[in-house]
Amino acid sequence: MTFEAGARAALSDAQLRGALRHATTLFAEKRRAAMATAPDWEGARDRARAIKDETLLHLDRYLDQFTASAERAGARMHWARDAGEACEIIGRIGEVLGARTVVKSKSMATEEIHLNAALARRGIDPIETDLGEYIIQLAGDTPSHIVVPAIHKTKAQIAALFVEKLGIAPSDDAAALTAAARLALRRRFAEADIGISGVNFAVAETGTILILENEGNARLTTSLPRTHIALMGIEKVIPRFADLEVFLQLLPRSGTGQVLTAYQSLLTGVKRHPDDEGPDELHIVLLDNGRSRMLAAPVTRQSLACIRCGACLNACPVYRQIGGHAYGSVYPGPIGAILTPQLIGIERSAHLPYASSLCGACRDVCPVKIDIPALLLHLRAQVIEQRAGKSRLLERVAFRCYTAIMARPRLYEWTMRVARILRIVPPLPAWTKWRDLRPLAPRSFREEWRAGLRDEGVS
Repeated sequence: MTFEAGARAALSDAQLRGALRHATTLFAEKRRAAMATAPDWEGARDRARAIKDETLLHLDRYLDQFTASAERAGARMHWARDAGEACEIIGRIGEVLGARTVVKSKSMATEEIHLNAALARRGIDPIETDLGEYIIQLAGDTPSHIVVPAIHKTKAQIAALFVEKLGIAPSDDAAALTAAARLALRRRFAEADIGISGVNFAVAETGTILILENEGNARLTTSLPRTHIALMGIEKVIPRFADLEVFLQLLPRSGTGQVLTAYQSLLTGVKRHPDDEGPDELHIVLLDNGRSRMLAAPVTRQSLACIRCGACLNACPVYRQIGGHAYGSVYPGPIGAILTPQLIGIERSAHLPYASSLCGACRDVCPVKIDIPALLLHLRAQVIEQRAGKSRLLERVAFRCYTAIMARPRLYEWTMRVARILRIVPPLPAWTKWRDLRPLAPRSFREEWRAGLRDEGVS
């Protein structure tokens, strides 16, 4: 389905638009309230962006440092050039361990590489344990928001889904629905052979990974199974443990409107003693999948500063009307419109840079000050450059003719007179598809002016 078709379908879905309006408005209000509690919000944004810029400029060095630190703590490191390689690494670990069931905490990186489908093909059953992701999995759906996967679903829809899939009595009580999901998932944690998570931040100095959540499911995912696999994009690394302080101010406030998330799991290697909490084996998979290409230029490099808070989605007038599925990509909204073309290629996602009004709301709310409108324009220029052949030739010819006519007043006057006589309308299908083109006036402005002067007796 094209973006245009997806957007039209979404705009005609009143229930979807109501759910989006309610959720995004609530998140925006909570964000503003949480921002007011920060001692120096703009200063924190500046510091976070400076940390990210410095890290990305020397990403190879910090990745090497993180790898060495994590290995000293007992982690096993794996490098994946693309989605296929990452799925192969994780699938192979599962097969070696004889895994039949894995529990997963919320991870956009695993969505990006389509890990669940890859594991299922190997006979390994992946179970999503984040409530939003669990709802999506039960529905056979895909996330439509970076932070709130089921933002497009109403409470009534979720209740009907639980009645069908979990066999519970009909209820519209949010607490009862959550309790039903918790009960269904509890045994899954006990049965799981492997726990899989994403990574919010990785500290080069100590080899520590940080996972933020509000439900406790990630804590169970990383501690109950004997083996933990963490999938992280290479851009998630930061230099120092002390750098976490600024990001822990920004991410919760921007993402969910909280001063701090309920759980912050800091994992450094494997457990040292049998009574310690944590896995016996920790595998960290470092995912490139197109990220290294973005490092080439400052304008594209800033895409990798994203901390996946989702604030740009909640502020975007386009996303707020159509939701995430219309974008047709794993990452929706403004950040998806710039990330996806760079990850999978502009030729496969040429429509996404145009899925924006360029109002700048995304740039204003971004906690690390990514200039998303500038990136959208940069990618639009790439789309234009890739258009080859007849369309570009006709465009050049048209503009050359236009230049020649506009530079010669007599030629312009003659051309317009012929156009009016023959009723010639310029070929502007992209314009007239959505609006009417006014017909040419019977007389030109100069003719009207001259006639007016004669009528007034002016010579």
